[in-house]
Amino acid sequence: MSPPAAVDIEVTGVTDTSSMVIPDPLTLDDVKAWRAKTKMPTGVAAMANSDMFKSPACYNKPSAKRWDHILSAEAKARKSSTLKAAAKYLKQPGMISLGGGLPSSEYFPFDHIDIKVPEPPRFSEDEMRKYGKVARAGRHDIRDGTSEYDLEIALNYGQATGSGQMLRFVTEHTEIVHNPPYSDWQCCLTPGSTASWDATLRIFCERGDYIITEEYTFSTALETAHPLGIRAAAVKMDEQGLLPESLDDVLTNWDEKARGARKPYLLYTVPSGQNPTGATQSIERRREVYKVAQKHDLYIVEDEPYYFLQMQPYTRADGPSVPAPSNHKEFLKALIPSFLSIDVDGRVLRLDSFSKVVSPGSRVAWIVASEQIVERFTRHFECSTQNPSGISQLILFKLLDEQWGHSGYLDWLINLRMQYTNRRNTIVQACEKYLPTEVASWTPPTAGMFHWIQVDWKKHPKAIAGESHDAIEEAIFNAATERNVLVSRGSWFKADSTVDEDGMFFRATFAAAPADKITEAIKRFGEALRAEFRLC
Repeated sequence: MSPPAAVDIEVTGVTDTSSMVIPDPLTLDDVKAWRAKTKMPTGVAAMANSDMFKSPACYNKPSAKRWDHILSAEAKARKSSTLKAAAKYLKQPGMISLGGGLPSSEYFPFDHIDIKVPEPPRFSEDEMRKYGKVARAGRHDIRDGTSEYDLEIALNYGQATGSGQMLRFVTEHTEIVHNPPYSDWQCCLTPGSTASWDATLRIFCERGDYIITEEYTFSTALETAHPLGIRAAAVKMDEQGLLPESLDDVLTNWDEKARGARKPYLLYTVPSGQNPTGATQSIERRREVYKVAQKHDLYIVEDEPYYFLQMQPYTRADGPSVPAPSNHKEFLKALIPSFLSIDVDGRVLRLDSFSKVVSPGSRVAWIVASEQIVERFTRHFECSTQNPSGISQLILFKLLDEQWGHSGYLDWLINLRMQYTNRRNTIVQACEKYLPTEVASWTPPTAGMFHWIQVDWKKHPKAIAGESHDAIEEAIFNAATERNVLVSRGSWFKADSTVDEDGMFFRATFAAAPADKITEAIKRFGEALRAEFRLC
């Protein structure tokens, strides 16, 4: 079921991974049969890893490269948790545990949790109220033989990799969608991608290092790095995002003396629906970026919260709409292959998440990387965040595994694709109607939830009079807020604040507001631009 475009790979490995055969991956039809041959660890704090749940096809592939040379001193110093490791003895028959600080489940003040969820394909709020099913999670469902996961397990301490129940689901999902082309990949659950990114910086970087990122990038990613003494070197972008030739230029001409730091090892990129620009890298662009990474031994952090918010092609208000993918195979084929799916070296760390496709408040995400790297993350999480909320994992298990399965989850993602397509169309059509094209321009996004609007600030009357870029950006921003519309200033997302901006941009989000509010907001922003540029 993996996208066919991910199979005919042009990139080549730079070690023993250069000779490889990619077998058929796990498919939706295979999951039930393969699960029958595996065993779910169901005890308190039961140890689990992706090798328990990957199909045999994975092991016919070569192993990932080793990355000892880019691990930080902190990462290398971490040892396994003695208390977490002791949990392996709990599975011995007849074992009476006096060794761990695990509270008895009889002191958990919850007997059961009921959640009402939609039944595919009836996903609307009204349909969920009318046709939705109630899923119950009880205290002793495992003991009673009614489920593989229950409150007795979910409410107690767990392993840093997450529960085996949810780890199995994301492992299968990763193989079905991405089919990594090396054998020793692993998944590890995390309490959100922000926590994943914070750990990434500490595992790969030392204070004073640089990371590489797009010239405009997720502001929180930068704000996480700065207090750790880590700076960002910016790579130029176009409508598809990161430019591989700019990436190559930055690394080829890296001057350690001028920069005051060694050449970077880490690239942070948001390839699909990039925050803030909405840009999406084509498969050709991703292959080109990967080749540059191979050339410079660069490790890629693929932050992909918007991967499944890829949309149908944009059509104008008077044009024909593009129908939804008709089945799961067509949907998966329509997705641009990920960096993980072309990673023949094991040089990609994928940050994946349920935040944008199920619920950000669940605080459940996961990483995918080579076994060596995931082991270092596990050691880090054992002594920090530990694992995502057990209640969140249990609720997601009830929804995604017991109620929907992988097939129903893909139905949900197809639904989201069409919902976001409609929202994108609404905001772009509003821009076509209300924004003054004399000074405003844009490219319709093909993924994500952001619309990036460029403003020709040099045509502003104050620019002609010598006012600065920042002053004019602030004037436009204030003119918009005075008209009760909030858009984000592009300068908030600059990776390198020491470089003067030539362009001026504003980010509009089309994820939350209803269609009529989106249209009204763009109309107000258009009024602000006309007033500021004296186009009225």
